[in-house]
This record gives sequence, C-alpha cells and structure tokens, in this order.
Amino acid sequence: MSLLTIDIGGTSIKYAHFNASQLEDEGATPTPKTLDEFYETLTSIVSTYKKKYALTGVAISAPGAVNKETGVIEGASALPYIHDFNIHSALEKRFALPISIENDANCATLAEVKYGVAKGLKNVLFIVLGTGVGGSVVMDGKVHHGKHLFGGEFGFMLMDDTHTFSELGTTIMMAKRYNERTSQSLDAIAIFNLAFAGDPIAKEEMNIFTFNVAKGIYNLSYSFDPELVILGGGVSQADWLIPELKKQLQKIMNQVEIASFMPEIQRCYYRNQANLIGAAVDFSQTDSK
Repeated sequence: MSLLTIDIGGTSIKYAHFNASQLEDEGATPTPKTLDEFYETLTSIVSTYKKKYALTGVAISAPGAVNKETGVIEGASALPYIHDFNIHSALEKRFALPISIENDANCATLAEVKYGVAKGLKNVLFIVLGTGVGGSVVMDGKVHHGKHLFGGEFGFMLMDDTHTFSELGTTIMMAKRYNERTSQSLDAIAIFNLAFAGDPIAKEEMNIFTFNVAKGIYNLSYSFDPELVILGGGVSQADWLIPELKKQLQKIMNQVEIASFMPEIQRCYYRNQANLIGAAVDFSQTDSK
C-alpha cells in the first residue's frame, strides 16, 4: 500500500510517504490561516507525491472529533475552519484519491497498537498528558469513538468534588498552582527538579500531579480492564514518571483492598511520527471494511 500520510497540527502540517510499514520522504509546512489556503497547500502536497509515487490513497490525522459516518470534524480545535462541514468529501474530490481522516490521539494509539509498545494487543488505553488530558480507547483492536465521539476524553473525569482530570493531572496546571503559591514563574521541569531537591511546595504539587494521574489510571483500568495503559505527552518520557505512578498506585491499592491487579503501564514508543503512522493504520482499517 502506497499512501501519502498527513498530520494536521495547529502550527504545522507534517507529511510523508508510507509504504511497507515505513515512513519516507518526510516534510512539513506551516499550517495555513484560512480554508482556501489549507486546500491549496494540501492539494499541492498531494500533487507532488502523486508524481513521485503510485499512491493508493491519502491518510489524514486531524484535531477534533472526527465523525467517520458524516465526514464532518465536530468539536473544536485551533483550526476552526476545518470543522462542521463534510471535509472528507471536499478533500477526496480535490485529491481524486480515496482518503481517511481520524482524530490525532486515536492515530497515535493505532500506531502503538500496530507497531509500538502495544503491538499484538487488542484492548488498550492511551492517556495523553498534555495541556489537558486526552487519549483514546481501543477495544478489540478498533478505536472506540462512543455515541457522542467522546471516547478517550479522559480529561472530563471528575477527580474530586470540583476538579477534573485535566485540572489535576497536567504539568501546566501543576506549574500554575506552584507559581501562584510562590509568586514565581517556573516551568514544570524546574518544579520537578526542585521537588527532587527537597523543596516542600514543589514536592507537594508534584505529589498532587502524580497521585491524580495514578488515580485516573486506576479508575480507567478498573472500568475498562485493558491489557495495557500507554502514556503519551512530553512528561511521559521522564524516566522517573512510571516508577512514581506505581508508588501512587500501590497506595491506592493498599486502600482499596479488593483491587486485585496492578495496571500495566508503558510510555509510548512513537512520538513525532505517531500521528503519521497511525493515520496510515486507520486508512488500512477503513479500506478493509
């Protein structure tokens, strides 16, 4: 299968040729500001790759809630001009090729299930710890979108009476709380370093962060009973994170004595290429239906 795979981001559009499970001939361009420029940019990229390769289709990773039945990207993102119309049909006509579109977090998960840390597994949760908490649910090898396309929107979960997972389980909010308490302007990395050095406020805020991520993993694991929980986002690559989460999980399991298994956690294998690879996986699944 010879595919052009495209990852639409808020600041850049990445693209590559996907063939024999590999990416090649990668490129990137700034994300256009208008829909007309967006069409022009993507059509030009497709035209270039058509001349180089015998393309069988175009696989797209996009922000927002992708409704595969209607071809509409619902919800909201940093690119309002891609939402609320049948963009699937519009792009397919311009490219004169079959296309697929899937949400970017779902694409990242599909990459891990097909080729990465979850290869060979059928039931997986992917938790993305970014500016908010997002993710994806894979059941029986397929993305579970849900009735309202909110499958994997873990950030909406309430972690206490008033706070969501996105409020308590992200490094950005951790840094905001620390800076408000100390009248400083430090980023999360600096705060983690202070915590490991013994700063009491930094340790407390780091503990709030790790406990709530562990709590989210625990709740989701005992709801879905997945084979694996994958962590993504910048902080997921920190070597200390999973050991700290396991300590917090053990505390929870000591409190909830009926809990019988420790969730299996791994950090994602793919990072910058995840969405491109996952879009190709999604195309192959869509094409086989």
